[in-house]
Amino acid sequence: MIKKRKTNRYTEVYALGQHICMSAHKARRVIDQIRGRSYEETLMILELMPYRACYAILKLVYSAAANATHNKGFNETSLIISKAEVNEGTTVKKLKPRARGRSYPIKRSTCHITIVLKDISLDEEEEIAKTKSYKLELRNIKRNNILYFKK
Repeated sequence: MIKKRKTNRYTEVYALGQHICMSAHKARRVIDQIRGRSYEETLMILELMPYRACYAILKLVYSAAANATHNKGFNETSLIISKAEVNEGTTVKKLKPRARGRSYPIKRSTCHITIVLKDISLDEEEEIAKTKSYKLELRNIKRNNILYFKK
């Protein structure tokens, strides 16, 4: 049984493209270049790369960013691509007619692409809150120790 990992639903947004007619190997070549980069940098990279897979991936990145702004209210400047994966889809099998009533099989491979965007501004706020609470705890401990020694 395959278990899905729980994503942080407060800071992550995803877009999924299924049955895209291209090889998973060729799509992975592009996905590896954008994984971990910011949203704006990803757009520049995808527009300048000369591969056919870039168009489908660019549409998915746009869709994920639209989901982030519309559904969660995130700012596009603080988005990074936290996860990008390509899985193989079904193989479409066709027959190509040939001479003398024969036919040759054609196999069209498809792939499923998942793009997950993460809002890093919320992570920074959580880290700041953690450090502030940690500093407050240290202050309280110091004050309690001083009061303890004064008695």
